[in-house]
Amino acid sequence: MSVERIQQHFRESAEVIHEAIEALSMPIAAAIDAMFAALANGNRILACGNGGSAADAQQFAAKLLGRFERERPELPAIALTADSSVLTAIASHYAFEQIFSKQVRALGQPGDVLFALSAAGDAANVLAAIDAAHEREMVVIALSGNGGGAINDVLSDTDIHICVPSARTARIHEVHVLTIHCLCDGIDAMLLGED
Repeated sequence: MSVERIQQHFRESAEVIHEAIEALSMPIAAAIDAMFAALANGNRILACGNGGSAADAQQFAAKLLGRFERERPELPAIALTADSSVLTAIASHYAFEQIFSKQVRALGQPGDVLFALSAAGDAANVLAAIDAAHEREMVVIALSGNGGGAINDVLSDTDIHICVPSARTARIHEVHVLTIHCLCDGIDAMLLGED
């Protein structure tokens, strides 16, 4: 493996992160406000995504349920990606496109937040979950990249779109993890104060 190839990954990542600072700061701040408002009102956050985005959804829920960097009360978050029995039952009896939307309809309440992750913004099951969240009068926070894809067409004016300015999946996921850390830190800061 060429050291130059490895260094190029680091350079490209740094460039995308630098570009994302300006592009994403405002929507991330808005997402923190929306998530905190929901949690402060006794609502919860449901998170979904596929592949790497599924792992990110689980990581986000774990950091809210447990902790991020500081001790605090547990916060209600559910990763809709984690229950293999539910996922396979819905996919088997209905369709893979419904694995998240059926859970949103069953678990989501008005005032809850759907945190919808999709690197390209075109995952049919994530789009269906967004539609279900709207039916349940939930706020949607979408985390995407590559121009946002079809997510752009299903979000409402009250939803928040955090779209990473990159077309490379690896770079998008790197910024998604950083965004999740910003969200968790922001929620903690609003709960516990700045440290």
